[in-house]
Amino acid sequence: MLRVISGNAKGRHLKVPAGTQIRPTSDKVRESLFNIIGRDNIVGSTLLDLFAGSGAVGIEAISRGARCATLVDNNIRHIKVIK
Repeated sequence: MLRVISGNAKGRHLKVPAGTQIRPTSDKVRESLFNIIGRDNIVGSTLLDLFAGSGAVGIEAISRGARCATLVDNNIRHIKVIK
């Protein structure tokens, strides 16, 4: 089960679209990504998540204080799950 790892939504579980077309970004990779970016660079920022899939990266950014996130995917099933 995929979950938000930090911020306001910490611990909240995220839905993942079924099937083999999606490989959600793991907790460990998202944690590393946001550690590299740094908290000061996330708060108040804008994030563009292309090929959003489950939306985990964008949702994690919002949870950590990003002002907004634009999630883009070309698969209608993925978009419905993100919404």
